[in-house]
Amino acid sequence: MNIAEQTLAKRTIAWMVCVLLLVGGYISYQKLGRFEDPEFVIRQAAITTPYPGALPAQVAEEVTEVIEEAVQQLQELKEVTSVSRMGSSLVKVEISMEFAHSRAELEQVWDKLRRKINDAQSKLPPGAGPSHVNDDFGDVYSLFFAVTGEGYSLQQIKDYLDDLERELLQVPGVARIATLGAPQEAIFLEIASAKAAQLGISQDNIYESLRQQNVISDSGNLLIGPQRVHFSPKGQVESVAALGNIALASQSGDQVIFLKDIATITRSTIEPTRALMNYDGKPAIGLGISQVAGGNVVDMGDAVRARLKELDGQRPLGMDLEIVSYQSDSVRDAVNGFVANLAAAVGIVVLVLIIFMGWRSGVIVGTVLLLTVAGTLIAMYMDNIAMQRVSLGALIIALGMLVDNAIVVTDGILVRMQKGERAESAAAAVVKGTQWPLLGGTLVGILAFSAIGLSPTDMGEYAGSLFWVIMYSMLLSWLFAVTLTPLLCVTLLKVKVRAADEDDKPTGILARYRALLNSALRRRMITGGILLALLAGAIFGFGWVQPGFMPESARPQFVVDMYLPQGSDITETAAELAGMADYVQSQDGVSHVTSFVGQGGLRFMLTYSPEDPNSSYGQLLVDVEDPTIIAKLVEDLQAELSERHPLAAVKAWKFMLGRGGGKKIEAAFMGPDPAVLRELAEEAKTIMANDGGAIAIQDDWREKTPVLRPIVDEVAARRAGVDITDISQAINRAFTGERIGVYRESDKLIPIIARAPEAERGLAQDIDNVQVYSPTAKKYLPVSQLITGVDVEWVDAILRRIDRFPTIMAQTDPPPGEQSNPLLDRLMPKIEAMELPPGYRLEWHGEYKASNESNEGLAISAPYGFTAMILAVVVMFNGLRQPLVIWLTAPLAIVGVTVGLVIFQVPFEFMAILGCLSLVGMLVKNSIVLVDQADEEIRDGKPGFTAVLDAAVSRARPVFLGAFTTILGVAPLLFDPFFKSMAVVIMFGLTFATILTLVVVPLLYVTVFRLPADPQTSSK
Repeated sequence: MNIAEQTLAKRTIAWMVCVLLLVGGYISYQKLGRFEDPEFVIRQAAITTPYPGALPAQVAEEVTEVIEEAVQQLQELKEVTSVSRMGSSLVKVEISMEFAHSRAELEQVWDKLRRKINDAQSKLPPGAGPSHVNDDFGDVYSLFFAVTGEGYSLQQIKDYLDDLERELLQVPGVARIATLGAPQEAIFLEIASAKAAQLGISQDNIYESLRQQNVISDSGNLLIGPQRVHFSPKGQVESVAALGNIALASQSGDQVIFLKDIATITRSTIEPTRALMNYDGKPAIGLGISQVAGGNVVDMGDAVRARLKELDGQRPLGMDLEIVSYQSDSVRDAVNGFVANLAAAVGIVVLVLIIFMGWRSGVIVGTVLLLTVAGTLIAMYMDNIAMQRVSLGALIIALGMLVDNAIVVTDGILVRMQKGERAESAAAAVVKGTQWPLLGGTLVGILAFSAIGLSPTDMGEYAGSLFWVIMYSMLLSWLFAVTLTPLLCVTLLKVKVRAADEDDKPTGILARYRALLNSALRRRMITGGILLALLAGAIFGFGWVQPGFMPESARPQFVVDMYLPQGSDITETAAELAGMADYVQSQDGVSHVTSFVGQGGLRFMLTYSPEDPNSSYGQLLVDVEDPTIIAKLVEDLQAELSERHPLAAVKAWKFMLGRGGGKKIEAAFMGPDPAVLRELAEEAKTIMANDGGAIAIQDDWREKTPVLRPIVDEVAARRAGVDITDISQAINRAFTGERIGVYRESDKLIPIIARAPEAERGLAQDIDNVQVYSPTAKKYLPVSQLITGVDVEWVDAILRRIDRFPTIMAQTDPPPGEQSNPLLDRLMPKIEAMELPPGYRLEWHGEYKASNESNEGLAISAPYGFTAMILAVVVMFNGLRQPLVIWLTAPLAIVGVTVGLVIFQVPFEFMAILGCLSLVGMLVKNSIVLVDQADEEIRDGKPGFTAVLDAAVSRARPVFLGAFTTILGVAPLLFDPFFKSMAVVIMFGLTFATILTLVVVPLLYVTVFRLPADPQTSSK
């Protein structure tokens, strides 16, 4: 069956399909999801377990170990990491992709995890738990606001946000709303120690009265006549002031006093605050809004903006919703930019075709290209592939290749019609002769991108849509080339038939090309030597190409991280960070500065990883008017802020594209003894400091912190009828506060916290005056009578483990604007030369590990793709020598790649590696066209040498136009940071390789097939 004949016989259906494709493509374009970056599943959950009062070492041994043991029973587990701090354990679980490709599969894993953690609760020590599993760890809050209010307290802002949250959750597309930096309100009950000592009432009895005062319990009911009436006693506390009127009685009942007579009752916020946020120096609360899975962030953002406008009248005067990140706007801009690049690429390709093939041929191929893009949009919609950076970039990359098939068919029909053949028979003959070679070349081109589509890594998931979009588009390009292209050619092509005696020999450029090729093939040794010299020079020149991982983003924001010595109070961190923020705000080009203290911000984009809670940590998110100034700002601020704030560890950095984040260079030491690990980390940090090219040097355990450890006098404590628990609780109640009840206010449950007055908890020596109730003495005793002294111990504030092994990382970064590999290359041999005690080992994390994992993913999947490509070529030609000719051309790609990367000073990063793999597919595709034509010419009876020359000349124009359109089509991606390295690789690699291929393929063909030069063949 001839596909072209069937299409021409059913033209009405074919035209209808064209219209449906255009309409369906437009509808799909409107309905496709829109994102800035590809969606990927964050397969991580966080398990938090409180263990109040426990030292980090105790938390690690008694709590973290139990949770980790339970987690490791999951067969889906990829890695478990943990952080043990004073009084709390944080265990992060990462699931292997092979067990959870989708969110639905991941939810089932989280259910198993919860069951394991619930079973482990019985193994926790008394006072620890319960554990909480947070599987929303990876939620992205696409809309992120800073809510400020001049003259308003943070609590008043929070009250407004509580009402706003209810309204916004009703907006279509909104999934969750989270806040950052909101105060935690409490009612504080402060009883002076002198009064406590004089009381005939135990403070525990006071606290019990408060607990019971606001408890709602069933009072029963009574049948009165036909109705059943319920009892509900009055007397619950209905205001904070009313708490003071609670009557307290002594145990004997002969003394009754009011709470306000012995205690100070205040309403305030819990200290220390967990997190603080400021926007342009004004206190703020962060408001994050996430979208439903698979939703359209642009539509959700527009709907939220419209609802906020409707609710403007309810917002208190003076309160403002400042935008920190509004992803719907950035996505709209990014998508519009990509669509503009796509339109420009289509225009460039069509214009090139019109210039080189004539306007009729150009319109035909351009129409097929438009239909292919429309069909690809339909396929993307059906496969739920959103419009984002990678999928739209894939369309642009594919543009040049999409026209290859249509060019071959159109050119073949044009040549036959010029010889006087009817359009219909010419179309049928050309399609019959080229459909299978074109399909083979198309499959080879698709398989060249399979390495990323089949990669079982995070980067494969992030950039995997590249493969699927190219696959859909290229298959459609072949289908339309053998169906719709003949139809359009029959309809539109009008040619002048050549006279029978007209010379059919090449002229102009083709004639000169034939003469050059004829000369090169007759001097095979010289030609081969020149080509090998070019290849050797390219390999040698590749040494000047810098390696890399992922490119930096063009987002108009950058970040400044700051660490004070571990244990610094959050107010000290906030004050230090405020000084930094003021200086950064004063820089030219800076529009806004948002600061986060105590932790990172909400995850406002998929590639941003917030820092874990730490009172010593602060972060500035800096908005600029022009993204091009970021590189200079980051470099200047790194030096200036480090000098201005000598106590702080400062790192200024730009956002990266793709998955990543964190420190770029990390030397991870693993072993049993924390003290030995610290010594190894210090030695590694010394090596880093001595290099001179490393900044932000630290370890992830941070500094040790002091702990006050009262020494309990066991004899005195037993005589008083108390134990260490009673003493600990009394100290906690005095200095930090003990939750003793709740106060109901509308829909809020506000905790009531008992603590000592401020004058009795400001100094370390105030511990002596803390009162502990003695059941045997029936009175309060000062702690000084129950302890022999207070020791100060320096302990590890943070203990980290990876897969249950204690692990400390010595971390550093290169200066802003520099790649990490040169610094890593200098540090790695020195650190690896360190002598490690038995039982200890060194691993490299950071960018090195991430890059290796991504490249390993390509290494795993690439062999399958290349094997399939080789087999496809062997099957296509039913021989081995033709595939040998084709594949020996592949190494030529490195010539142009080296030239392009060196000229543009672009690192050989992940996308460049992917570009090289795809480039091989493009070269093989072009070589197939040449070799197939040479075989056909020989089958037609021409002498071998002449057949090769004629085949090369006849296919030179399609090969050149296919390569030229691909090169120009990719050109707009030079301005996109994510695709720049790939664009350089494809443009320069394809340019040099195509020129060389037009010589090398004929040269290899005549060499492999041992075709002697025909003495009758001339250059004419």
